[in-house]
This record gives sequence, structure tokens and C-alpha cells, in this order.
Amino acid sequence: MNLSQIELLRVLQETNFSLSQAAEKMHIVQSAVSRQLQLFEAEVGSPLFERRGKKLIAMTPLGLRIMQEVEAINQAKNNIQTLAADYLDSNHGILHVATTHTQAKYFLPKPILRFREKYPGVRIYMDEASPEQLINKLHTGKADIAICTEKVADDTYLAVKHCYEWHHAAIFPKNHPLAEGEISLERLAAFPILTYSFGFTGRSNIETAFKDSVSELDIILSAADTDVIKTYVRLGLGVGIIAGMAFDAMIDSDLIARDLSHLIPRSKTKIAYLKNNYLPLYGQHFIDELVLAADEMRF
Repeated sequence: MNLSQIELLRVLQETNFSLSQAAEKMHIVQSAVSRQLQLFEAEVGSPLFERRGKKLIAMTPLGLRIMQEVEAINQAKNNIQTLAADYLDSNHGILHVATTHTQAKYFLPKPILRFREKYPGVRIYMDEASPEQLINKLHTGKADIAICTEKVADDTYLAVKHCYEWHHAAIFPKNHPLAEGEISLERLAAFPILTYSFGFTGRSNIETAFKDSVSELDIILSAADTDVIKTYVRLGLGVGIIAGMAFDAMIDSDLIARDLSHLIPRSKTKIAYLKNNYLPLYGQHFIDELVLAADEMRF
């Protein structure tokens, strides 16, 4: 077997076992793909794919096990390429950052600005997505670093670094009943609630807070974007529960925000990357900037 055949297995999995698409991605004719696959299977002595006629429909148990080794080989190849590029020039490159809307808008601007001042030759590609999608982007090589609150700590293949803690706040118009008096879970639950979608921006901690309460939240609108929640709060649909850092006293002067840190557990934003992924020097320095910015924050 050779590296081209190993790469073929990875590309076949990536293209959902399409021989034609694999041939196109590898810049060879389809008959060459079929031939290389036959040679590989002959060498290992067993089929790696289940077939329906000439079509590949799934991987055999042996194929699945071999794919684990293929992924490790591909990771090593990528690490070698990144390491060599880093050795030749650690001040130029591309950094793919995957994050949620809240982190991109309210936390990342300052550390990215400082990073760009130090590394003007590094281009940053930012991708906003759900925590599940962020993790997938790390595993598929579409992101180098992910920054979010939910999910990443559950993945054993990721190196996870604490970034900062933050709390939720309730927002509503100035003439709202919650503007006066002590806020409790019971008082909050008396109003329709607008907050984050499942898996976004500490939603799990909101659920935790009300789990053992006699009060049940009536969540009438969920969104991944804080600005969407603010828009519908302004329309009078209900009380918004958002990240406290997302409230700007000047921009949101028509609204009132009240701290909910005594009612909802504080959330922890984390930095994650693949444990086996070689991060270039500028990637490591980018993480340093994130941690420095987090230390300067007071939420």
C-alpha cells in the first residue's frame, strides 16, 4: 500500500463513497480510483466496502477500523505540513476560528485587534456556527480553534482551556413590572421568555436553574443571535434572557437589564482545539491573546 491509496480511502469517506467525486478530487480518472481500491483490498485480504453492483454503499467493520488509522495518518501529514510552514515563517499563515455569534460580537473584537497588530501577516477566517458544528469543524480540519460555552468539554479528543466566566441577564422595556423589586425564578416565570436556542450561549444553565424550581419557563422564542432576542423584546413579546455582556447601556438605552447571576449558574466560555493537532506559533499566541482579554474582563 502507498500514501495515495490511503488518501483515497479518506477521500471516499469524505465524498460519501462516490467513486466519481473521489476521482475528481484526486485529479485522476474513475477507473484509476477503482483499480487502486482493488489493489488495496487485495493487499489487506478483505473488502473494505460493502457494494451494490459497482456502487460503494458502506464500509465493512475492517474498513471502519482501518479508517481510524487513516485519520491518524492524515492528521500526521497535516501536522508535518503545518510544522514545516511554521518553521520557515511563523509570522504568516491562515487561522480558522470557529465560534458562536455571541463570542464573535462581544468577546473576540479586542483580542483579534491586538493579535492583528502583532501578526499582520496572518489572515483570520471566522466561522459562526452552533457548538455541535464547531466541534465537527475541528474534527474535519475546517477550524483550528473553537471558542464557545457549550459542548466542547464533553469531547475527549479536544484540548479544552478555560477562557472566562459570565452571567445571564434579564432584559425588558423600562415600564416593565420586573423593573422594580427583587427578581426571582417565580417572577421571571410569570412572563413569556425569549432566550437562546438549545446548545447556545449557556442555555443549559438556564434549564438547570429552573429544573428543580416549581416554576416552569414559557419560552416562546429561541434564537442563536442576541440581537434577534432584543428585537422581539422591544416588540413586547416577553422578557429576554441573554448573556450579560451582550447588553450595552448606550445602545440598549430603551431597555433595562437585571443581573441573574444569583439565579442562573455562571457560564464558562472555553477554547478548544484537537489534542493531536499541531498549532503554529501564531495560533498559540492567538490563544494567549484570548486568555489575556478574558483576564481583563469583569462580568
